[in-house]
Amino acid sequence: MASRLKKREGIIGWGFSATYLIYAAIFWGYPFVWLVILSFTRWRFFGTPKPVGFGNFVRLFSDPIFWRIFLNTVNFMIYFIPMVLIFSFLFALALSRVRLFRTFFALSFLIANVSSGVAYSILFSNLFSESGPLNNFLYKWIGKTIPWFSDPQLALLSIAIMVTWKFVGYYGLILFAGLNAIPKSLYEAADLDGATNWTKFWKITLPLINPALTTVLVFAVNLTFGIFTEPYMITGGGPMRRTLTFMMHIYTTAFQRMNPSYAASLAVITGLLSYGCVMLVRWLVEKEVNIV
Repeated sequence: MASRLKKREGIIGWGFSATYLIYAAIFWGYPFVWLVILSFTRWRFFGTPKPVGFGNFVRLFSDPIFWRIFLNTVNFMIYFIPMVLIFSFLFALALSRVRLFRTFFALSFLIANVSSGVAYSILFSNLFSESGPLNNFLYKWIGKTIPWFSDPQLALLSIAIMVTWKFVGYYGLILFAGLNAIPKSLYEAADLDGATNWTKFWKITLPLINPALTTVLVFAVNLTFGIFTEPYMITGGGPMRRTLTFMMHIYTTAFQRMNPSYAASLAVITGLLSYGCVMLVRWLVEKEVNIV
């Protein structure tokens, strides 16, 4: 009787799982396999793909545009990751001290994350434009304007500011959950020992928030390699290709230059670079935390 019941539960379980497994096989598994196969061929959307071995990858690593994009990505990380970590953590700390309307404030910041990338890109492009409100304010008070989108470094910084604004609420809520998981008794014991706020931060808060912090870092790294809408809508990859991203290059190579095979090899390398950076972040930052 018990074996029949267990078998029946197994059938029901597989029945519920089958829908997702079929969906994943069709919309994730098949495209992934086709992507890998395509990266080793030459194909222009028509005809039969012709195998070229590692030819696409050899061409990729000798392409100066690829290395320009790689440097752009590293540069964007230097701007974006510290900025989003600091502001997300400050948001989490502020939210943990709010007693009234906490849900309202959390949702207010989270709206940015679910807003249309096209819509807020247009909004920020007008805000940072040469004759926009921000430059008008600066000219009024200091007599100068800032070339937010015409200077290569400032253009990348401007996009990093926009993306930070979008994700502060989302990442902040992750850190807020990490802060709430820390037992208050640890802080009370530290107060009895005469610990300062700075000591409590370094000895209690930062070590015990490590899982949430690692999660935010992993998300931020993945986002860096997957950014598309903001630079595509605002700068188009310029000036001097300094805001060109991997996703933009994949898109233009596949659908404007009609070379999906080369775009597939670029996508494979981008995925491997992203995975390598994620593993490096986890190796450097992630620590085992036991809260008793």
